[in-house]
Amino acid sequence: MTLVTRDFALPDAEAAAAVRRSSIPFMATTAESVVWEVANAPAAQRYRMLVAESDGRVVGIAQAGLFHDSDEPGQAFAQPCVLPEERGRGAGLALLRAAEEYLSGLGATDVYTWVLDDGHAPGFAERRGYRRRRPSRFQRLDLDRTPLPELSPPAGVELRPFAHFADDPRPLYEADVEAVEDEPSDVAVNGGTYENWLQRTWRTPLLDRDLSTAAVVDGAVAAFTIAHTDDGARYFSGGTGTRRAFRGRGLSKLVKARSLHLARAAGRTEAFTGNDDENAPMLAVNKWFGYERAATEWRYVRELGSSATARDGAPGS
Repeated sequence: MTLVTRDFALPDAEAAAAVRRSSIPFMATTAESVVWEVANAPAAQRYRMLVAESDGRVVGIAQAGLFHDSDEPGQAFAQPCVLPEERGRGAGLALLRAAEEYLSGLGATDVYTWVLDDGHAPGFAERRGYRRRRPSRFQRLDLDRTPLPELSPPAGVELRPFAHFADDPRPLYEADVEAVEDEPSDVAVNGGTYENWLQRTWRTPLLDRDLSTAAVVDGAVAAFTIAHTDDGARYFSGGTGTRRAFRGRGLSKLVKARSLHLARAAGRTEAFTGNDDENAPMLAVNKWFGYERAATEWRYVRELGSSATARDGAPGS
């Protein structure tokens, strides 16, 4: 077996999307979205995608970059993914080493990654010197079989699809920024610029502007839910939030119910979401809808320069 680690190239798009779908089947991914994220990452993020090629076949990918919107310098991320049938053959280790070397050259001091609790990946991360931090969970809702609540907007509340904001999405940006500031996280980030939000959130090909829904109160966006969809039947919640002044009114349930009804009507059969285990409000909302845990993942961090005992071919690599 000849294993090569190199930079992503456009002809890799389909194979890279296949790797991500098989490794993280809960999220929406397309070849177009992979190309888009490589081409449109903020310059300050220094984003880089690597691929591992075994005998000419792409068997793994890794995303690496800086948390450019963090007020603390030196914070970075590295996220390797390997085809399930190719794990344990060194591709994950090669990708992670290449990503860490790249980030070290950028001056990164701490590298964060998400690790699925699959019985193998946590051990691989720990042998590489990563320390476990916080848990999160992927959750699944069967849109074919699970009854969805019928919620009508109360007086003074109007539900609008994101498509309604096509000429001026700034109200959505302002609501999103405020909501993100209150989400549990290991890395404190600022809201980011409007232009970065347009690139990262509004222009991604995964964003379904007909299913994504906002609640408008007195002309202001009070709550929203972001819907990502792929080429199949998958629907993924890219974020749900309510501005502080409007919390406690059930608006998150309202926008999410409308979006899920629209998704089912559009032929989507599976809805997924991801929640930090400390995000009690959204966990409660999703439990109310009938979401069930699909997988657990853990946030891990490594201080660059710390010792590690990773081995070539270690399980999970």
